[in-house]
Amino acid sequence: MATIFHLALVSDWEAAQASGTYLISTRGRTLAEQGFIHASRGDQWPRVREAVYADVTDPMVLLQIDTERLGVPVVEEPGEPGSSETFPHIYGPLPVAAVVKAIPLDSPGVPPDPAPAARPAETGRHEPTVSVEPATLPTQASFTKTYFREMFFNCALILLVLALGAGGLLLGGAMGSSTDGAGAYGGLVGLVMGGLLAVWLYRRRA
Repeated sequence: MATIFHLALVSDWEAAQASGTYLISTRGRTLAEQGFIHASRGDQWPRVREAVYADVTDPMVLLQIDTERLGVPVVEEPGEPGSSETFPHIYGPLPVAAVVKAIPLDSPGVPPDPAPAARPAETGRHEPTVSVEPATLPTQASFTKTYFREMFFNCALILLVLALGAGGLLLGGAMGSSTDGAGAYGGLVGLVMGGLLAVWLYRRRA
């Protein structure tokens, strides 16, 4: 997406939203009078605002425009005769659908400059500058740390089950004779109790 910007009065933008098309070229001039709509790159619009709209007290918005949605030519031309700096000029109506964001410039808490990208090097021709916000990367726990923690926890549960089973076996053997099966019964009870305890601990941990 190629992005350019246009400074607009809120009243003009609201009228455009009602009609579906924006037809103002710049302050005090329409598209029909000028022949094109003035626009700026991200590094240019603050200077345009200072030069053209410094004494304007009416609320204003900065229109962020996707040139791929325009359907009309965008031509880089000098801002004034003899100047080496070019500006994007929109040769046709601006559809409201091509405006991806309308940024209030005079609302409390809204900074006057939405961090436009740095101006490209002078080459005689300029490409529209796209302001890109840095992506926010999610913080992830170390995979190795998580893996070993889970492994040690599961091993501890297994050892707990075996320890209770062995304890039940020894206890049963001490309480009965070698022929009445008390040792085996005690070991089985110990294993069952250990398994139940392990399940309980695992669920509480989850």
